[in-house]
Amino acid sequence: MKDDMARHNLSPLMKLRYAGEYVVLRLVAGLIRLMPVDMASRAMGKAWRLIAPKTKRHAHALEHIALAYPDMPPAERERLARAMWENLGRIAAETFQLDRLHAQPSRYTFDVEDARAFVEKNGGAAVVVSLHTGNWEIIAEPARYVGLDTAGVYQALKNPYADAYLTDMRQRYFPGGLHAKSHSTARRLIQHVRSGGAIAFLADLRDVRGVTVPFFGHPATANPFPVMVARTYGVPLIICRTIRRDGAHFHFEARVLELPREGDRQADIQEGTARIHAVFESWIREHPEQWMWIHRKWVMPKKKRKPASQ
Repeated sequence: MKDDMARHNLSPLMKLRYAGEYVVLRLVAGLIRLMPVDMASRAMGKAWRLIAPKTKRHAHALEHIALAYPDMPPAERERLARAMWENLGRIAAETFQLDRLHAQPSRYTFDVEDARAFVEKNGGAAVVVSLHTGNWEIIAEPARYVGLDTAGVYQALKNPYADAYLTDMRQRYFPGGLHAKSHSTARRLIQHVRSGGAIAFLADLRDVRGVTVPFFGHPATANPFPVMVARTYGVPLIICRTIRRDGAHFHFEARVLELPREGDRQADIQEGTARIHAVFESWIREHPEQWMWIHRKWVMPKKKRKPASQ
């Protein structure tokens, strides 16, 4: 219904443009699916490593790496950024092969037993948070392994044709539904938790309307909603990550994160969100090439404009 409404609201020119983009997307997906998973992942990774550094986003990545690692030599920052692009290219290819990845459990190893035991003892209502590392497109796999009925949240694409196609590939792995961010999404997610389900977020994104937390020694904005839900409804917050091991093979880690419940609601939410980001930072430092450095996470100072010449 949402996609139909979006299409009806488009001008003929935008419909034509989005249709063209969709055709290209399907052609790329078709070519990728002609290859085995490992071959497609490797080929796309090498292609992105070669091409992406020529784009404007490469400069953004280098800027953010320098912010996080001020003592890192420029050559090492460049190496790290190129390795990041290779990981992102692999993710792009693997996204079109999600069904094959999920059908091959030998690709996965798990360190989630503490979270699994907690869920088995206390029930499946939970908030799950992760970050853009390894391959976040398969983050539903550890949630399934732990035994959660998970609902996911995603940022809808402007192109409704591409959005519908990609959502269809992803939503089958979220038994609680996959919801686009909107004004009504929060209400649906809360209802899912109150009904005994779990909700999952990629919680490392910037949120200018959220709270400010320390991240790599600098202020960064963050979404307080995961901690707010966990605290309000008394459910555990499970923090998890995906680590790329050998090519298209992955290791999952998940554990219950202790949240403050001191009585001051706002202070608890602030501190809980900061704890999440402290864990995120420690994980990123272990495998910095697997995080998405192109994202504008930090509160960056505004660059001063040069005064106009007299």
